[in-house]
Amino acid sequence: MIEISRDDADQRLDRWFRRQFPHISHGVIEKLCRKGEIRVDGGRVKANSRLQAGQMVRVPPLPDDVIDAPATTRVKITDADAQMMRNMVLYRDDHVIALNKPPGLPTQGGTGQTRHIDGLADALTFGLDEKPRLVHRLDKDTSGVLLMARTRGAAAKLTAAFRHRATRKIYWGAVAGVPHPRMGTIKYGLVKAPGHGRGGEGEKMLCIHPREVDTTEGAKRATTDYATLSALGGRVAWVAMVPVTGRTHQLRAHVAELGHPIVGDGKYGGSGQENLGDGWGAQLGGEISRKLHLHARSLSFEHPFTGAQINLVAPLPEHMKRTWATLDWHERDVPADPFEEPEF
Repeated sequence: MIEISRDDADQRLDRWFRRQFPHISHGVIEKLCRKGEIRVDGGRVKANSRLQAGQMVRVPPLPDDVIDAPATTRVKITDADAQMMRNMVLYRDDHVIALNKPPGLPTQGGTGQTRHIDGLADALTFGLDEKPRLVHRLDKDTSGVLLMARTRGAAAKLTAAFRHRATRKIYWGAVAGVPHPRMGTIKYGLVKAPGHGRGGEGEKMLCIHPREVDTTEGAKRATTDYATLSALGGRVAWVAMVPVTGRTHQLRAHVAELGHPIVGDGKYGGSGQENLGDGWGAQLGGEISRKLHLHARSLSFEHPFTGAQINLVAPLPEHMKRTWATLDWHERDVPADPFEEPEF
């Protein structure tokens, strides 16, 4: 039995377990929870359950084959990867560190993923004994501001800030067509549809009408604010989005449900090149990259220890810079927060 300290409070059980036993895979943790072998205060728990200070976690005998083969779940950091990670740093102090995550690099490990931000975070210790901890996530193909905590105390406070919506995230995206109205709020609930394969690969979120959320098993309420910043005819628009809630694939699923999928989003917008201007079809063709055009542009939060307001801005990734140049869109022409300037 292990007692949860105050520094470890407010973490998800699976993440806490991985930090205690880094050679145990996430899949094994979920299996042990389903079988009731990992328990908290004597009761069954899910892998994503939040831990509280003073709770007692029962750690069962761990499988010998997993313990004997830790090298299969660890990532060796090359000099090139270490430099890549350091080049991502947007901001750093004694308690927090922020990165500009590139598209294509997962935040955490998963099915078939061995190279990811969490696994390479040892390159970001900068003199501290422990590597930075994740306090939120970005999808693999989404770029932009990713915040990490350099200490356990900072991790607890920042995790709570994200959960209680005390942070503000603004995403930029290019979407097929032009949303109408040009500014609004999307309130479709989301429910996970099963994926394919043993690990659930390919899973996606389905939108549910708000009045059906409470009667749909597994559905959760979700809210997204959006504002159209610029448009090229009726074919493509530059949209800012704020995820009021933080559900998996929320922004991608919500704008696709409106009929305006994010450019390059084959999962929610289809893989076809043709887009006749009615908004459907996530590929524009021509010189426009087929990569996902979704970027976590800015993040504002209160520093967990100094109380100072921190405002971080991440430059666009190269494929989005090229698209913006092709469409003659300029960052200087739009406000940092269009939701504070409704007349924009």
